[in-house]
Amino acid sequence: MDQNLNRRNFIKTTAAAGLAIASAAVLPGCSAATTGKGGSVSWKEEADVVVVGSGFAGLAAAIEAVAAGSSVKVLEKMPISGGNSIINGGDLAAAGTKMQAEAGIKDSVDLMVEDMLKAGSYLNHVEKVRLLAEKSSETVDWTMSLGVKYRRVNFHGGHSVPRAHATANASGGDIVKAELARLKEKGVNVAKNSKVVRLIQNDAGRVLGVEVKTGYKFGDENSGTTSFIKAKKAVVLAAGGFSQDVRMRMIHDPRLTDNLDSTNHAGATGELLREALKLGAMDIHMDWIQCGPWTSPDEKGFGYVPQFCERLVGYAPMVNPKTGKRFIKETGDRKVRADAILKFGYPVVILGDSYAVQRQIVPKILEAGMKNGSVKKYDTLEELARAYEIPVGPFLEEVRRWNSMVLNGKDTDHDCLILEGAKPTIEGPFYAARLWPRVHHTMGGLLTNLKAQVINQDYNPIPGLYAAGEITGGIHGAVRLGSCALTDCLVNGRIAGQEAAREQAWT
Repeated sequence: MDQNLNRRNFIKTTAAAGLAIASAAVLPGCSAATTGKGGSVSWKEEADVVVVGSGFAGLAAAIEAVAAGSSVKVLEKMPISGGNSIINGGDLAAAGTKMQAEAGIKDSVDLMVEDMLKAGSYLNHVEKVRLLAEKSSETVDWTMSLGVKYRRVNFHGGHSVPRAHATANASGGDIVKAELARLKEKGVNVAKNSKVVRLIQNDAGRVLGVEVKTGYKFGDENSGTTSFIKAKKAVVLAAGGFSQDVRMRMIHDPRLTDNLDSTNHAGATGELLREALKLGAMDIHMDWIQCGPWTSPDEKGFGYVPQFCERLVGYAPMVNPKTGKRFIKETGDRKVRADAILKFGYPVVILGDSYAVQRQIVPKILEAGMKNGSVKKYDTLEELARAYEIPVGPFLEEVRRWNSMVLNGKDTDHDCLILEGAKPTIEGPFYAARLWPRVHHTMGGLLTNLKAQVINQDYNPIPGLYAAGEITGGIHGAVRLGSCALTDCLVNGRIAGQEAAREQAWT
């Protein structure tokens, strides 16, 4: 492949203008570098490792690179750190942990691998799945070493056993804040409002650094001042997926129009993924885009209903409001549930009684959901049915049937897992929420190897370029299991930081 034929080189108009950027004054202590086609840039700053993105993966990479003795620069295009990670529900999937053992949960790396492969329709890259599962338990320990506290082990649909380790505040923010605090201790701060617009490569194909707009205001592409940051060892891409780019997601799945909202933060627009593709990076699984089946049309973004819904599956029924009947395995994987709801073409209802809700739902989540109106409270099942225009008779009969199966410990209708501690749904008041899918996770992205190196179209690593988190693909296959994203980001973010720090610095 001709390494000169891509956007790492200056555009022709810049060259015709006499390479104005190349003639800019070099700041004291910085140097100029030759890029493709004889162009050059003047570096304003430099660091051993430049990390793009400040979510779970990017911060983990930065922490590990600093721990290995490298200087680090973390860039974030948004005005706040964290991206999707800060609004994440705070559940970290891990197998064979101390918390599971203390709760009497029998789990293993092999079982976690099999669950992920089954959900992913066996399209997953098995060696990546196994690496994630093998490092999952130590990842929980690593976060605890940062000061993260966990309160229990939750169950997510598609898993065989509870393995989602829930942070104290049921928020990914618990982990992000701990990561940021560790970096601050080491003298590393996130440079916010800094949008990377280009990866700089030389003719040999090595990534040298990034072109960035500092002072960037999200949504205003004319904002910001252009500068260049040298990455003496490597660039780590941890900029997330593309769920908020409707045009991009529709290219890969035309059904995902702007009629479907997204759970993601506004900045999940995928431009750094496309920039890497312009360097000749290989992509994978781009057509597999996941919709979360547990979001509500009664609140915006990720909201509170996902945690209300997912804590109740296996403890309470989900019904089609037109019939009053259950229609799906509540503890099944996300794609099956989302596809079933979308096929109806209208929202469905998840409900739970006081026992299930008090046992499973974090009080502040319940309170917030009720405050914004997405979760509602009813004194009786009849009142609940009338509120959602559910036929009362069939609904009450379905709840009685569910209750009988809970008592027997076996769902003979849809094979839902009846989870430990589940009781019949009889204790008022009752709580309910409507569910309608939103675009949630892009399983596809850049192809990487087990060292988190980005692979090019010739099946070779692109020198000086690493990636981790949702910007990559291959791990989750067709469907990502709930709580595995956090594990993916932390495991591979740490690997990316460790490996980037080992790179030989270029001169």
